[in-house]
Amino acid sequence: MDTPSSEMFDVAIVGGGLVGASLAVGLSGRQRVALIEAAPPPVGEARWDERCIAVNHASVCILESLGVWADLRAEAAPITSTHISEQGRFGVARFAAAEAGLDALGYNVPIRALGSALWQRMLALGTTTLLCPARLQSLVRSDDAVELALDDGRIVRARLVVAADGMNSPVRELLGIDAERRDYGQSAIVTAVQTTRTHAGCAYERFTPGGPIALLPKWPQGGDRICSLVWTTPREQLRERIDCSDDDFIAAAQAAFGERLGRFSGLGARQAWPLMRVMSERLTAPRVLFAGNAAQSLHPVAAQGFNLGLRDVATVAELLNDPAFVDSDPGADAVLAEYAQRRQRDRARVADFTDQLVRLFSNRIPGLRGLRHLGLLALDLAPGVREAVLWQNLGFGGRAPQAARTPA
Repeated sequence: MDTPSSEMFDVAIVGGGLVGASLAVGLSGRQRVALIEAAPPPVGEARWDERCIAVNHASVCILESLGVWADLRAEAAPITSTHISEQGRFGVARFAAAEAGLDALGYNVPIRALGSALWQRMLALGTTTLLCPARLQSLVRSDDAVELALDDGRIVRARLVVAADGMNSPVRELLGIDAERRDYGQSAIVTAVQTTRTHAGCAYERFTPGGPIALLPKWPQGGDRICSLVWTTPREQLRERIDCSDDDFIAAAQAAFGERLGRFSGLGARQAWPLMRVMSERLTAPRVLFAGNAAQSLHPVAAQGFNLGLRDVATVAELLNDPAFVDSDPGADAVLAEYAQRRQRDRARVADFTDQLVRLFSNRIPGLRGLRHLGLLALDLAPGVREAVLWQNLGFGGRAPQAARTPA
């Protein structure tokens, strides 16, 4: 299987997005790592309307352990409370960081800043071999390694392949591993708005018949009247909402959300992404494991997808950096089995919770409206339910890796 042009690594990470770059940093110094990424490294300038991602408390702890949180803190808008409601109903669920003894439930972070911080940290550590830009063309497994052929003619061999290559994972396709797909018939329109009232660190999610609309604090440099806006939109209405004038979009969004933050004014650029649930049938295959969106891609309704993927990363790093495994074969069956066992419960719990939330609040059967109303009241009033949902949203619903539980 070996060829003169091949190079051997302990771990080859396919996919250099947020999850892949996080893992490269997490494995730095303990394993010989190659990162294969088709796109050039992330670049870009800060903008008030740039796309953000919400990271919960467990994810902040992981980012601290990776040594990048200090570089992100100035651009991260703290989320100190949440407010969940349904259009046309009075039931409201509220959560506050103080309930968990925290300063913030999480933070809304520019994706550009997060990607740049991870890449800069990876480059500074200097222990990862970057194969970028390069695309995976084929892979062949043997008993002791995986051979990966790239589109530039290079051959890479690794004892373990981590597929962090997205919802439509090429690694999964090449291995013939199926995935359960559920098309929600929706797209998420992502933009930013200015508001006449301060958000005061509160993240709002309001469920409407067509899907939820969420406003999250963002861009601390711009004050406390700028929010990320994520509007789940039925696919048949997408073109109209993307192509309409700013004034018409603002008016429609205002009607859906209400005036808890006063009137909407300035509107940022609009982008849209189709919403699907994609669950890989397997978390591992011989000498391969899946992480992030390659393992599971979720509806953004509860902002759990990247946070779940970051716990995948922390679990892989914890296993491979464990003295019990560090000098052994990283692609051994025992390592893969332990990864799957540690991640299965957390993955299933979050994926099912997200899917059930989408189905419950998208269902137009009249009798369910009362149940939704009671559900929101239960979230606000029932201590046991509140605590379970709060800790799950903080990232502690299942077995959390050590890095998620230990702030640096």
